[in-house]
Amino acid sequence: MLDKIDLELVVTIATEAGNAIMEIYDKDFTINYKDDKSPLTEADTKSNEIICEALEKAYPEIPMLSEENKEVPYADRKDWEYYWCIEPIDGTKEFIKKNGEFTVNIALIHKNTPVLGVVYAPALGDMYKAKKGDGAFKNNQKLPLTVNNSPEKSLKVVASKSHLSEETQAFIDDLAKSTESIEQVSKGSSLKLVMVAEGSADIYPRLAPTMEWDTAAADAVVRESGKMTYQYDPEPLAQNSESLKYNKENLLNPWFVVQGK
Repeated sequence: MLDKIDLELVVTIATEAGNAIMEIYDKDFTINYKDDKSPLTEADTKSNEIICEALEKAYPEIPMLSEENKEVPYADRKDWEYYWCIEPIDGTKEFIKKNGEFTVNIALIHKNTPVLGVVYAPALGDMYKAKKGDGAFKNNQKLPLTVNNSPEKSLKVVASKSHLSEETQAFIDDLAKSTESIEQVSKGSSLKLVMVAEGSADIYPRLAPTMEWDTAAADAVVRESGKMTYQYDPEPLAQNSESLKYNKENLLNPWFVVQGK
């Protein structure tokens, strides 16, 4: 199945969704709130519509799981071999703040593993893409772009701009004990994962809630860059941690850490 998927078509779909988002971004827009109090804009809805219609047309045999669609019961999806995992806008809070740090995320999951991912940051003009076995790229440059060969001397840690938990900060403070200097930066949306993939950050700890669609596309980029998204282990930089799994009965991700293998 994977060899039948045209990565560049998925890139085109993400670009079209991004263009529609930017038309709304550049004007006044209405903000609604979902039952869980999270914000929803007309850009989320429009992006979701563009992505789902295009994927349905191109690959009608592949089911979809999107944050903005009706929830699919686990009984219906537990036997899916392949499916699309979609986040029409990751970083809606950043979109509302108009700081540019939001992304369009489209992933293809094989059983419980992301095997293709497109992450587009339309306000920044950055396109990340990856397909299992073919590598990961940012604006057509192969990732990673840079490598830190002296982590014992310096580490760059990226953390959430809107959701920095006490546990995440404690993890970062503990990391500081194993390096001479540590730089902590904040970033919105799935850009944090792809920063590790490209090498502009060394580690991204997320000891706070996320959903599968928040991470899936960027996780594919991470894995094809030679890094990994590990389930959090209380032992810092543990060597036996499991990778993040997808299509779980509960779509809430466990805490995780993105870093080199």
